[in-house]
Amino acid sequence: MTLIIVLMLIFGYLLIATGHITGVNKAAIAMFIGTVGWVVYICWGADYVMAQHPGEYAEFLHGDNPSSDAVKHFIYNNVFLYYVGRAASIVMFLLATMSIIEILNNNGCFDFVTKWIHTRNSKRLLWTITLATFIISANLDNLTTATMMLVIMHNIVQSRRQRMLIGSAIVIAANCGGCFTVIGDPTGLLLWGDGAVTATHFTSYMALPAILAWVIPTVLIGLSLPDRLDTQWSPMPYRGDDTNLSPWQRVVMLFVGIGGLWFIPTFHNITKLSPFLGALCVLSVLWVVNELFNRKLMKADQMSKRMTPMALQYGSLQQILFVMGIMLGMGVVTETGVFPDVAHWFDDNIHNIWIVGVVSGLLSAVVDTFTIAISGISLYPVVDSLQLQHMADNAYMSQFAMNGAYWMVIAFTTAVGGCLLSVGSVSGLALMKMEHIRLGWYLKNLTLKVLAGWVVGLVVLWFEIYMYN
Repeated sequence: MTLIIVLMLIFGYLLIATGHITGVNKAAIAMFIGTVGWVVYICWGADYVMAQHPGEYAEFLHGDNPSSDAVKHFIYNNVFLYYVGRAASIVMFLLATMSIIEILNNNGCFDFVTKWIHTRNSKRLLWTITLATFIISANLDNLTTATMMLVIMHNIVQSRRQRMLIGSAIVIAANCGGCFTVIGDPTGLLLWGDGAVTATHFTSYMALPAILAWVIPTVLIGLSLPDRLDTQWSPMPYRGDDTNLSPWQRVVMLFVGIGGLWFIPTFHNITKLSPFLGALCVLSVLWVVNELFNRKLMKADQMSKRMTPMALQYGSLQQILFVMGIMLGMGVVTETGVFPDVAHWFDDNIHNIWIVGVVSGLLSAVVDTFTIAISGISLYPVVDSLQLQHMADNAYMSQFAMNGAYWMVIAFTTAVGGCLLSVGSVSGLALMKMEHIRLGWYLKNLTLKVLAGWVVGLVVLWFEIYMYN
């Protein structure tokens, strides 16, 4: 059964990697892996429970005789719900940040981006929109940020080739911006929630590599653009009778939304509660502020006319289901005990986290950023300081301790490596659908540019880790 579960996971990876060819949605594949995997697991649960949780199961029985129903109840209460809670904490955080960005977008809080890029100068437009994407994605969900910026850019730039190049730069900026904070990307959020990294340490090491991985390809993309762009400027979107908030109201909403998310690491350190609770608290406060500022609109029953772009709604739902499915699938494979065996093989035959990181980055370009990242994270538990003292290869194993090098290498290589091909991230797939980009065109025009930034960022990360440790 272990072989069947592992083969199911590998087959799912292949389907995710070829989703742009088969037309099967990544989220559907992930949900299939997560649900069927646990069904297969629980059918032969007794063997797994006795191998992985013998002490806990004996305590659960309280002296009663073991039975098929007892095993299933134990798996549900003591094993399955743990992984559901772990996945739900990530999903709830994503749901909160996606809702925050949609509330802000609906109230015109990001209209300043459109005003900033009111130019035909290609360099100014490229750098302004990618800078805004980089900053916003570091604080909010990178998929929703990328989709919102792609919609803004699509309505302005008329030439399809110019849109393809600028859109690719937006996706790169979103993925790089998301990877250098613990709240900008599901991978960083997972590492933070598992206690593998602390927010300040993670950002201090990841910031410069992420900036270089964004800046270098953007410079090279700018060389491929003409000096003047084909642009068309439309009037600001109509949002109903009383939705054009004053500038100070928009600033307040931005402060509550983004400023509140900045406070989440402090909230987590003080309360030790899951970060998603802080995100939901920020969302609730922003929601109240939204209703206060739009109270006339609420009373006039006009809120239903304020349409959220379907691209945001559909993309957000897919991302949530995809993350839930992948995390449940990883949970069932973890319970089979396969990952420690794979980790031992890596330790004995590779014994180098940088090689593992580079291979993970290359795989993320083909399969998916989050899928490969969580696979790498699942290989090793976080080593605490007491365990580290009794390990033979202390220097090597310290890379898997809290704030160890391994976690940052995996986070960086998979996030930026997913941009090597347009199919490596959900943002890239959104760009492919929106601008009808072919994989061959992206490979010819963008892959080497992204590779240059990826390599330079990885070298800088190597220097940071070994200079300060």
